[in-house]
Amino acid sequence: MVSSVSSGGWDEPLLHGGDLATAQRLFPDAPKPFIDLSTGINPNPYPLPRLPADVFARLPDADKLASLNAIAAQTYGAPSAANVAAAPGTQILLPTVAALVRPGRAVVLAPSYGEFTRAAALAGHRVTQVEGPAAVGDAELVFVANPNNPDGRMFARTDLLSLARNLRARNGLLVIDEAFMDVGPPGASLAADVSDGDVVVLRSFGKFFGLAGLRLGFALASPTIVARLAAMLGPWAVSGPALTIGAKALADPAWIEKTQSRLERAAKRLDAILTESGLDIVGGTNLYRLVRTDTANELFHHLGLAGVLVRRFPEKSDWLRFGLPANERAWRRLQIALAAFNRNS
Repeated sequence: MVSSVSSGGWDEPLLHGGDLATAQRLFPDAPKPFIDLSTGINPNPYPLPRLPADVFARLPDADKLASLNAIAAQTYGAPSAANVAAAPGTQILLPTVAALVRPGRAVVLAPSYGEFTRAAALAGHRVTQVEGPAAVGDAELVFVANPNNPDGRMFARTDLLSLARNLRARNGLLVIDEAFMDVGPPGASLAADVSDGDVVVLRSFGKFFGLAGLRLGFALASPTIVARLAAMLGPWAVSGPALTIGAKALADPAWIEKTQSRLERAAKRLDAILTESGLDIVGGTNLYRLVRTDTANELFHHLGLAGVLVRRFPEKSDWLRFGLPANERAWRRLQIALAAFNRNS
């Protein structure tokens, strides 16, 4: 999705959340550092371990990749390591998975992540957007985010499994992006249901663990699909540091459980601040909140001038998405900026 800000005749695109370089050009006089609330990334990342030099000097080790896949299968609930393909981020997996299905009609359950449409088109599909599983029709490829981004909408397991069975009958594929399932409701993932070959589940490492720059993600699928994806990705797709850090973090249930609780508390704190500011919360997950306001453009601009970056949506001009502040100073700057906007409105 492409987002832009206009004020006084100037425009510059904000392509995705986290585009601080563009934000600094848009708001050159804003106080620094920017408080980046434009992404759904955990602002308090997993603590990085000390890494030996050979992790950077040697090609990634195949045994470490196999170990990481086994740990990911256990953590995410996939049937086995044979159901896991690791990749340098789920972003690269989107067009790769789309290419598994012969070009035809693809559907995106929208509104959702804009890269689904681009990835399907790159693989030669004709892409349309629909609101729910009942409107999929005769599509061969379906993309859905669960929890959905940006509104946090959850699709029922029964509906998704029924959709997958229908797709299987015409050699189609259901792609479920579970990038935010680490903070989703228990039992909602379809990771355990990938063996039949009609479902591919994508899991993002960087968002929940707060290490988006590491570039690590996973496709959970049938062994046949996993083998095809691994061949398409080629050898050494995942870096040595990502193999080491990913394995350690995914095998740390104490940190995972503690972080899930902390994020839940932080999301409730954000709810209170946004509600107090008169904003209508219409969805989200424990990593972000989506609000609706008639003054979204003005509020985005005001916050940007205050050094607080949030996410806009060109297709929904009254939406803004707020991520979680990283520390007390960031929480305070957000509160002050919102209060100033209300005083001036």
